[in-house]
Amino acid sequence: MENTSAISISNLDVDYGSRRILSNINFDIREGEIMVIMGDSGSGKSTLLRTMLGLKKPSAGHIKMLGTDICHASQKELYKLREKMGVAFQGGALFTSMSVTENIQLRLREHTKLDENTIQIMTRIKLDMVNLLPYENLMPSELSGGMKKRAALARAIIMDPKLLFFDEPSAGLDPITSAELDNLIVMLKETMRMTIVVVTHELESVFAIADRIAILGDGELIQVGTPEEIKSSTDERVINLLNRTPRENIVDGDVHLQRLTRDNQ
Repeated sequence: MENTSAISISNLDVDYGSRRILSNINFDIREGEIMVIMGDSGSGKSTLLRTMLGLKKPSAGHIKMLGTDICHASQKELYKLREKMGVAFQGGALFTSMSVTENIQLRLREHTKLDENTIQIMTRIKLDMVNLLPYENLMPSELSGGMKKRAALARAIIMDPKLLFFDEPSAGLDPITSAELDNLIVMLKETMRMTIVVVTHELESVFAIADRIAILGDGELIQVGTPEEIKSSTDERVINLLNRTPRENIVDGDVHLQRLTRDNQ
């Protein structure tokens, strides 16, 4: 059976001023899969996520998302597309003046005309899915790091999106909480049949949740493949990333000495 693409990225270039951050990125994300985007610091993975969310305009290329090319879409088209998207930001981005329930309900109240009873039922269903129902009336300041991540996830899925984007879901979490969140992400894919894009550098999480992995390096796409294909890669950059090998800084001694002397004159 042919795999349908939920997201198709072609010939994508992204610049910040005169500096090119992403160069000629090409790959598809299939419907119903978990695609993990990874790379070392400065590889361009966060810029790719921002561009996919429509927060950064590319310099060239296309991103077709659920049939809409977001690089050339009107504001009305982007608005309709975003109704089908959910985003869980790295820090949770919860409103501190609102309770957990109020944070999760916000999107329903802003973008739908649902009656109060329906809003309450939908909220409790999503709270139960992320194991936060007993804490629905707490404020964000009363939550642990893992609970904030789960609350942000509940808010992201409140409108049953077709696409879910996750930015560093395991950042700052202990190994047990991180594993619980990984299981939750996989459960969401299986029960809600959504396409999930995760940006992370946590290797344990990557191989626990990914159907496929896209690896970036220095703004270029190095490889896309299944976890098994990535593990057996012969590309030195992929091997170094998986082995956490530090990048070597090759310094010419004479040049380095001249620079130090010049800087202290």
